[in-house]
Amino acid sequence: MAESDWDTVTVLRKKGPSAAQAKSKQAILAAQRRGEDVETSKKWAAGQNKQHFITKNTAKLDRETEELHHDRVSLEVGKVIQQGRQSKGFTQKDLATKINEKPQVIADYESGRAIPNNQVMGKIERAIGLKLRGKDIGKPLETGPKGK
Repeated sequence: MAESDWDTVTVLRKKGPSAAQAKSKQAILAAQRRGEDVETSKKWAAGQNKQHFITKNTAKLDRETEELHHDRVSLEVGKVIQQGRQSKGFTQKDLATKINEKPQVIADYESGRAIPNNQVMGKIERAIGLKLRGKDIGKPLETGPKGK
């Protein structure tokens, strides 16, 4: 007869406590009663997104007297965009679609709320055919040959 592994013994053990259970108050007290070494440490502001310490930069910004803000598009540029768009017969949505931007971007530029972006300004200039940057704002855009 062939040898069989009837002598193999399999021992099933109960799983230990999970991480959350091992950290519970009851598990810590039970481990202390059994005489096991228990190490506990309290983390400062654990589980919260708090950072209440003042850095040198924060203090320096607090002492600043001038108001820090981004430059916005001037109302003059906004009016030029609006007039150029209307002269071509575009709505804000049409112009936005033509330059691959959201209609809100055009609305912000026309109302003077937008922070100027040279790429967007260039796209709008080419779409309406008017200069929006430099000294001669509102003048027709010269379309010369591109130099390479």
